[in-house]
Amino acid sequence: MDTATAKPEDRALKADCGSCFGLCCAALPFTASADFAINKDAGTPCPNLRTDFRCGIHTRLRQSGFPGCTVYDCFGAGQKVSQITFGGRDWRQAPESAQQMFAVFPVVRQLHELLWYLTEALQLPRARSLHGEIQVLLEKTERLTGLGPDELEKLDMASHRQDVNVLLLGTSELVRAGAGRKKKDRRGADLIGARLRGADLRGASLRGAYLIAADLTGADLRLADLIGADLRDADLSGADLTGSIFLTQPQLNAAKGDAATRLPAGLTRPAHWL
Repeated sequence: MDTATAKPEDRALKADCGSCFGLCCAALPFTASADFAINKDAGTPCPNLRTDFRCGIHTRLRQSGFPGCTVYDCFGAGQKVSQITFGGRDWRQAPESAQQMFAVFPVVRQLHELLWYLTEALQLPRARSLHGEIQVLLEKTERLTGLGPDELEKLDMASHRQDVNVLLLGTSELVRAGAGRKKKDRRGADLIGARLRGADLRGASLRGAYLIAADLTGADLRLADLIGADLRDADLSGADLTGSIFLTQPQLNAAKGDAATRLPAGLTRPAHWL
């Protein structure tokens, strides 16, 4: 598929748990909270992880106190690390590789998330003037995902993320200008539990905003930039998210919504929504 015309959902940027060695269940830490029923250290397999790398309570994760697992998505990094970076050798059969595999997984996950954003940016007509630069950086990011384990461990992710962020910010400005109004800048804002029912947030920058448990019922979020916004338990019932940018499936999975919530193309209504 041509990189310039691919959509995020068309690329290998969605989790394929059947091709992964349970990396999110072993490499990542859990903290006992509303999201997880137990504490678990990074690099320690979850007690619910079976020998076939499937979850033993997959069909009842929420009821068992693990809603955090239901909203997580590795953007396809799990199968990439399992089948390509480590050539299909799992960490149980090759325990000497476990520590490095667990260290590399979060790096590739970050790269795949950046691929998602960059691929979306190439689909936005208002950002056409930046498409050439975006394409170059997308191809570079793709190449980085193909590095070997040793190189991935040493990768300067902070520097690469900064390069990508500059272009994504530029993309955001161009797209949000289409709202035809003064754009609200709520980057990183503390909006935890905020009453935003019916709010006009068209073209707003909500990058990294804390919208945990916010009431966004019926809010107009068209052309809003939602990259990195924390939408855990935010109520999006009846909200209009069409045309919003850099919204991901994990963000939606962490939120609440209903049949009246309008979503951007390529994202799906979570099964647990009303």
